[in-house]
Amino acid sequence: MILVDLDRVTVSRPGRELFTDISLTVSTGDRLGIVGLNGAGKTTLLRVLAGLTEAESGMVRRGREIRVAVLDQEAALPSSTVREALSSSWEGEAVLDRLGMAPWLDTPIDRLSGGQAKRVALARTLVSECDLLVLDEPTNHLDIDGIAWLEDRLNAFTGGLVIVSHDRHMLDGVTNRVVEIDRGDIYVHEGGYSHWLEARADRTEREATLEQIRRNQARRELAWLRRGAPARTSKPKARIEAASAIVNAKAPDPARVGDLPLHFDTPRLGDVVIELEGVGHGFEGLPLFHGVELRLDPRERLGVVGVNGTGKSTLLDIIAGRLQPNEGRVVAGTTARLGYYDQVGQDLELDARVWEVVTGGEGKKPEWWDKRLMEAFWFDSDAQFAPVRLLSGGERRRLQLLRVLAAKPNVLLLDEPTNDLDIDTLRALEDFLEEWPGALLVVSHDRAFLERTVADVVVLDGTGTVARRAGGYQAWEDERQAARKRGRADAGAAMAGGGGGWTEPTTKKGKPRKERTGRSHSTLRRLMKDQEKVITRLEKRQATLHAELTAAGSDHEALARIGAQVADVEGELATAEEEWFTLGAEMESDP
Repeated sequence: MILVDLDRVTVSRPGRELFTDISLTVSTGDRLGIVGLNGAGKTTLLRVLAGLTEAESGMVRRGREIRVAVLDQEAALPSSTVREALSSSWEGEAVLDRLGMAPWLDTPIDRLSGGQAKRVALARTLVSECDLLVLDEPTNHLDIDGIAWLEDRLNAFTGGLVIVSHDRHMLDGVTNRVVEIDRGDIYVHEGGYSHWLEARADRTEREATLEQIRRNQARRELAWLRRGAPARTSKPKARIEAASAIVNAKAPDPARVGDLPLHFDTPRLGDVVIELEGVGHGFEGLPLFHGVELRLDPRERLGVVGVNGTGKSTLLDIIAGRLQPNEGRVVAGTTARLGYYDQVGQDLELDARVWEVVTGGEGKKPEWWDKRLMEAFWFDSDAQFAPVRLLSGGERRRLQLLRVLAAKPNVLLLDEPTNDLDIDTLRALEDFLEEWPGALLVVSHDRAFLERTVADVVVLDGTGTVARRAGGYQAWEDERQAARKRGRADAGAAMAGGGGGWTEPTTKKGKPRKERTGRSHSTLRRLMKDQEKVITRLEKRQATLHAELTAAGSDHEALARIGAQVADVEGELATAEEEWFTLGAEMESDP
């Protein structure tokens, strides 16, 4: 059954059109994921489908008596308690429990944090009787267990589903079509996120091929016209001008230009970055964690994981110096310059221009550095002068991240950085964090982001224990699954890293700290990765030289010269491989 049908719909926002003459049909059983850059119009399209926003032109048809349930970015909740907001239904309370809101059932809505209110709004939407379920970023403020449960819930839903999400695992797990908004047009791809990536790559290649064919045809037309006398007549002159315009014209601008360099001019770190010694904290007599021992390396890649309410953001606030711990102390190195991108973000003056936010305002004009930074984050020359009030929510979050990086930190603290950022920004951010020379500490429930950015994880298990687990997110998740299969009554001990592979254990009162005998696992992994890059480069050089040897034939002078180069490269390669094996042995010998 057709639920919603859009026919040649156009919607704009002040200053530009979002999409033009788009057509899209959603039927029962459809599971659509909507993707696109921040500001492309994902939320607006969602609201048009849900009937919350009117189209400026075109036709929107809806099935008769269709029931729609919507999770909007700014979800409105009644002035009541959490329990009353869900009509005190048993199903509502069960959903709230799965979303980690059971302790707040009798709490007034106006006393909840923004993340807690979003979870209540999600539960309220999920228990609504509906034919069409429309969700805008439902995974924001959910922990990893909550996201896994939500996937199962959505897979069991039999109506039509439309979802905007940056969570790539979620998109791959629950959608059967992906709708991409790209420069005012939409492209519909069958399958989930991975299929969309393949289809988009194919489309980009086809566009490049067609552009080259178009230019070649225009060049041949231009050459033919210029050869003969007919070119002097008025009609061929017009054809010459048209062909010249095609040859000289630029191809359509890509959606984004340039890379996302995060590592330019980053100050070097000394040996001491940040150290936590016996740190503990809690609120109103309720402890969150205690006895935390943690030492960050200059090239740290550390994730912080755990269910909601265990103190992940609090731990970051303590490390950043925003909050003094109840016990223990934090030592920051003299060379450490912290940049903190938190869940709330610094307030932005709505009438300020983008460039004023970057430079700090007060009449300071942007210099070449500021312009380079804005362009690197895809604020082009026009967007740099746009007022903040015209930016989408995702664009504002991108601007807040830019402002943090503009200070050139060498220690970067990221608290749920994937919220409200588009997938392309996340992928670029992941790529460049790998090369960024500073220390990184990130709180995230985005499984794909953790898999790509961190080497180890610090686990907060909810019992006050904080422990470091080597191997990153996947190693921790594998351990949790194994614990569940064994039917352990307390899986928290496994979540905290019991079973080996830890690098810096928690120190509890009365228990001596185990001393490390060598370099940390994160340092060793980074050195091994660097060595792998050296090996790859030398192997490529070796292959090139072997090809040159073959091409030299009987040229004895060339053979001697290239042969000497081959010997040098093979010697360097042997040394690099030996260093790689040595690093691996050091890691195995110091668990």
